Amino acid sequence: MSENKRHRTGPDRPRPGALDADLLVQDPDLPPVAVDDAAAEAEERSWTPAKIALWTGIALLGGISWTMLAIVRGETVNAIWFVFAAVCTYFIGYRFYSKFIERNLLKPNDRRATPAEYKADGKDYAATDRRVLYGHHFAAIAGAGPLVGPVLAAQMGYLPGTVWIIVGVILAGAVQDYLVMFFSMRRGGRSLGQMAREELGLVGGTAALVATLTIMIIIVAILALVVVNALGESPWGVFSVAMTIPIALFMGVYLRYLRPGKVTEVSIIGFVLLMLAIVGGGWIADTEWGVALFSLERGTIAWGIIIYGFIAAILPVWLLLAPRDYLSTFMKVGTIVMLAVAIIIVRPEISVPAFSEFASRADGPVVAGPLFPFLFVTIACGALSGFHALIASGTTPKMIEKERQTRFIGYGGMLMESFVAIMALVAAISIDRGIYFAMNASAGATGGTVEGAVAFVNSLGLAGVNLTPDMLTSLAANVGEESVVSRTGGAPTLAVGLAMIMQSFIGGPAMMAFWYHFAIMFEALFILTAVDAGTRVARFMLQDSIGNFVPKFRDTSWRTGAWICTAIMVAGWGTILIMGVTDPLGGINTLFPLFGIANQLLAAIALAICLAILAKKNAFKYIWVVALPLAFAAVVTITASMYKIFSAVPAVGYWAQHNAFRKALEAGETSFGTAKSVEAMEAVVRNTFVQGVLSILFVTLAIIVIVTAVMASVRSYRSGGAPSAEDPAVPSRTFAPAGFFGTPLEKEIEAQWKALPQEKKPSPKTAGAGH
Repeated sequence: MSENKRHRTGPDRPRPGALDADLLVQDPDLPPVAVDDAAAEAEERSWTPAKIALWTGIALLGGISWTMLAIVRGETVNAIWFVFAAVCTYFIGYRFYSKFIERNLLKPNDRRATPAEYKADGKDYAATDRRVLYGHHFAAIAGAGPLVGPVLAAQMGYLPGTVWIIVGVILAGAVQDYLVMFFSMRRGGRSLGQMAREELGLVGGTAALVATLTIMIIIVAILALVVVNALGESPWGVFSVAMTIPIALFMGVYLRYLRPGKVTEVSIIGFVLLMLAIVGGGWIADTEWGVALFSLERGTIAWGIIIYGFIAAILPVWLLLAPRDYLSTFMKVGTIVMLAVAIIIVRPEISVPAFSEFASRADGPVVAGPLFPFLFVTIACGALSGFHALIASGTTPKMIEKERQTRFIGYGGMLMESFVAIMALVAAISIDRGIYFAMNASAGATGGTVEGAVAFVNSLGLAGVNLTPDMLTSLAANVGEESVVSRTGGAPTLAVGLAMIMQSFIGGPAMMAFWYHFAIMFEALFILTAVDAGTRVARFMLQDSIGNFVPKFRDTSWRTGAWICTAIMVAGWGTILIMGVTDPLGGINTLFPLFGIANQLLAAIALAICLAILAKKNAFKYIWVVALPLAFAAVVTITASMYKIFSAVPAVGYWAQHNAFRKALEAGETSFGTAKSVEAMEAVVRNTFVQGVLSILFVTLAIIVIVTAVMASVRSYRSGGAPSAEDPAVPSRTFAPAGFFGTPLEKEIEAQWKALPQEKKPSPKTAGAGH
């Protein structure tokens, strides 16, 4: 049947406003490939008394929770209100706002084949069961940001971060992820940079290509740096995380060849093996040979991650990446849900103020700079993240079975990451404030000693804080570590908070060490999945970019091109990673602001591209859905960039810090500030120069992209739209439900597909899919 033969069919009536060109002829020998539009609409709009009561209850509980957090708040606030406020808001946002976007802006059509179906190659394009793909996508997007950002931003108090994480994700972060994923899927899975080139023309497109490639290098490097800091000198964590690789390889082979389509079966096996890896890590950490073998220096771990990133990015997606991400999602979602349940039962009281002393100051010891704009770039992921746009236009759109699944995977996946961020914030603010600052201040500030940390924290003059040496030494003993001083990067702080809450729920103080190392392993696994997925996406982006000049590179199945592009991108982020590991100021403290700004600039770029695409579709009635978060992201990120470039305060401005250390070197100083040697001072000069140059580059490119996108949108408005760059529609020959659970209508169609004789079933090249 011709791809272009389309007409209106009998039972497949169009949704209101659908174009005839969107309707495709279906193979009469196959069951329906999509739910009837009118029937689906009727099913969604049927409001029973029970459903009305349920949503009324959700709205009331959410309203009460927000009132307790934002208005009533007394000396302390109970942690359960964070859980209820977040979950209720997510439910309402997903059910109503994401549905509004689907119905009015995107209008998915399951009669169209996705790239995973019409481009299936078994390597990068592989139709994947929506539940497995949700796990892959969530694991890929949920890196360091939702864990680290909220922990660092906790120095400003609990309320600013809570509002930004929950409200920001509903109106900005999940919207961006959903739209980028859908638009990329409609364009054959093309990367964000390539879409920009098609939508914005030569100038804007080139600026977007360069920006996405360079920002991606920074983002992956910071993600890897957090893993290094979490696993440094931690034999338990190193062993457990290393074991997830062979487990994932086994799962990939099992699902591909041994028992195709048996998702539940392989999930149980993978979960059991993962638990054994965690417990085994504890046993090995108690042996002399285990400590000697797995206690690795940070530099060694960094090189290991660099090698792993290269290998993971060139292997077929079904072999390591998808099963490993699915496996880690068990750990990620399971741990966060377990922590939420523990909070509801234990009900810890939070004594951190809603707005701390550092909310109105620029000299915070953890994050330097004022609340606006630095809160919004410190909590980079969890509310809004440009990195997600690269994943949503990278691996995921090449693996989606049906168009309507993009809402569940794109919008729903981002809501789960936001919940991770809220749980990280609660864990960070549940520990003693003195301990929090002792753990998150750089080694240069504390000297890396208990005595130095106590003196530094007590000198901050924080209300109600009186840190003693015994508090730090007893905590280190309880969690099975030699020291907790200056364990920067957010991951150790989150691990301590989680351990304190969980030991009150299960096991008591004797279980503190287990829960701490469990959390460290959880975090490293959490972030490492974003490193390997990010490297693969970076390879796609570079192949797309070079493909503009050498078309052969655009063929993702060409192994030589894949290896060359992977090596280039790994070398890029690997260099920044090594720079961060050797940074005397504590790499994460100086690099994370650059990560946050770059990430949010990338989000502004992604939203600008979405704006231009919607303008071409002549969707101006609802274009505010993208225009509002774009305007906010642009103001925040450009303001933050100006601070980092022009601020005269060395703790805030990269160039101010660069000049201060350079002048100290020229004056013959052998130590300056937190750098205690000439080598350390030279490293600061070198690193701040790189960071300063990158700050100027990133903000310049972002401004160019935003301006060209607005100009393209204005042209589309004047002309009443413009031709679409979408791939031609291809009729689908498969069916799958849209959400995690099938609706009654979807189950009826699934039953028809299951009853179809095997010889009549299409034979798509799937990974984890089974009907």
